[in-house]
Amino acid sequence: MQSLWCLCACLRVDNHVEPVYPVFYDEAGNEQETTAGKAVKNQDRYWITSSLTIPASELSFSFSRSSGSGGQHVNKVNSRVSLWFDVDASRSLTQEQKERIRKRLAGRVNKQGILRLDADRQRSQRGNREDVINRFIALLQETLRVRKTRRRTRPGRGAKERRLQSKKYRSRLKQQRVRKYYSDE
Repeated sequence: MQSLWCLCACLRVDNHVEPVYPVFYDEAGNEQETTAGKAVKNQDRYWITSSLTIPASELSFSFSRSSGSGGQHVNKVNSRVSLWFDVDASRSLTQEQKERIRKRLAGRVNKQGILRLDADRQRSQRGNREDVINRFIALLQETLRVRKTRRRTRPGRGAKERRLQSKKYRSRLKQQRVRKYYSDE
């Protein structure tokens, strides 16, 4: 069996930390192809961020007949894939992450705390399965991303002066447009 070792890092991009997915190396130091953030057949873990993985055992799938294109084939094959993820029972998520998911994805998570995603874009079950897993990963990445809180600031003295100067300029410009009528009386 081939042993692998992993290197994880974070990259600072545009004032926010962007996770860099793990790069796997074998014993000889050769870089191995990674599957971070992508659905791969027979994968036992899915990388959401550099520090969070979801085991495949926490995901459930159900298959049904899909509507749409496919001709006669669509009536015979269960190509639609539904992904079920129990947010409350997940061991890989912290309580804070669970609360964030339930709050931000309130329309997608039912009362029992189960997140459901469907995919029927592809004609094959395998393609739909990969599609729904990729959408699940992207959804969790966006949901768990911590947004920077806005700090309220006041305009500086220079900005106030520029604003007042522009108001005076506009006022003078409009005053010049006014026609003055003089009478000889």
